[in-house]
Amino acid sequence: MSPSRPILMAPSLLSADFAALGASIRVVEDAGADLLHVDVMDGHFVPNITIGPPVVKAVKRVTGLPLDVHLMIERPDDYLEAFVEAGASLVSVHVEVLAHLHRTLHRIKALGARAGVVLNPATPVSAIEEVVGDLDFVLVMSVNPGFGGQRFIARSVEKIRAIRQMLDAAGRDDVAIEVDGGIDATTAPLVVAAGASMLVAGNAIFAQPDPPAAMARIRAAALGAAR
Repeated sequence: MSPSRPILMAPSLLSADFAALGASIRVVEDAGADLLHVDVMDGHFVPNITIGPPVVKAVKRVTGLPLDVHLMIERPDDYLEAFVEAGASLVSVHVEVLAHLHRTLHRIKALGARAGVVLNPATPVSAIEEVVGDLDFVLVMSVNPGFGGQRFIARSVEKIRAIRQMLDAAGRDDVAIEVDGGIDATTAPLVVAAGASMLVAGNAIFAQPDPPAAMARIRAAALGAAR
């Protein structure tokens, strides 16, 4: 594969040190992160509870990086405005909880953010077929959402390839594919070769002794697959 889009690194704050969040952000920002991935969980759609708009607003005050806010919640429509006002530049929502996905995507765009749809591991690619023309990006979960540090689901590679083919066939080669779950220097080349260009990594960066070096390894491995 030789993608026309750059490879973007999005460190996941879920794995950062929340007692020193500003310092953790500065480390990856100085190391060349392109985005910050923010996982929002409600304890209902996924079995974990994380953060809300006040924390996103606080993060926005200490970084110039775009905030990539992933809403793993049952009622995302109720919180779109709050998260965009708090500083989200990208907002992704799960197809599994939305009866009116088209409307939600256009609402995100009307608020001034880029709109993405998330597919869980068991959700088929066909679930986004009717909104291909409305997307800014697709987020593929390569683990079951809720917790960091899980093992990459190998079947995700074929799913990414199928999504890339669907997007390209629809003339949407401008739509990026983001991947979240088990991304490291081993799996990054696999997903990039399949068509991904936005890589979310948490434990593989923040849980390492040298986070900047860890992120550099993942980026280098991904770029090697992109050539």
